[in-house]
Amino acid sequence: MDATAAQDQFTAYGPSHWAVLAVFAVGAVLLVLSGRAHRHSPSERLTSRVFGVVLLAVHLSALGYTMSSRDWSLLDTIPLHLSDLAGFVAAFVLLTHTRWAYALTYYWCLTLSPQALFSPVLAGPDFPHHEFLAFWALHLLVVWAAIYLTWGVGLHPTWRDYRTAVTITACWAVFAIAFNSATGTNYGYLNRKPTTGSILDALGPWPWYVVAEVAIILAVWAALTVPWTLTARRGEDVGEKPN
Repeated sequence: MDATAAQDQFTAYGPSHWAVLAVFAVGAVLLVLSGRAHRHSPSERLTSRVFGVVLLAVHLSALGYTMSSRDWSLLDTIPLHLSDLAGFVAAFVLLTHTRWAYALTYYWCLTLSPQALFSPVLAGPDFPHHEFLAFWALHLLVVWAAIYLTWGVGLHPTWRDYRTAVTITACWAVFAIAFNSATGTNYGYLNRKPTTGSILDALGPWPWYVVAEVAIILAVWAALTVPWTLTARRGEDVGEKPN
């Protein structure tokens, strides 16, 4: 019995994990192709809105399921993890194309959310259990949203977007640390590392792993901004040249 139960538990980089990564790659390519094919057209806005509704419905359903469980705890189910907030922000930008929401979606969903893809904090049943499906649906959809909006629809980040994302994220971190300290929770894993193994294990003990994480995020976000700003500048230079 115990051996069977162990086999049914999710294992990072087991067969189901590799299958999820394959689905992620195929889905990303299809979304980019779809976005480019319908860019700046009514069908593109319709696709974005449908995508946003689906993403919002998935996150609300997951939140409702968690709150309806017998082990439900108010403090532990507040959507305060960035992965939770990213889903609602990504749904909002898909529905509205609002600039600040795109900035958060681009930076959060292309750097923080992929940690769940490659270093999943999932201590639960394997495929086809509904908890497995919900976990991966929540994380895949937000990364797909950022990829679709950027390489499909054609939205691109600027240094202003970078500053917006850094400011909002810093405010979230300060609030989350204070909330964790007052309630004993651990949103964002800012007050202690997750009990399952994660990439944070390579960054040292608390609080140094938080400091290292901040430095890495600032540098990576800057690196994700530079190519787009250089491309925009080259486009402006070409446009200024006489024919």
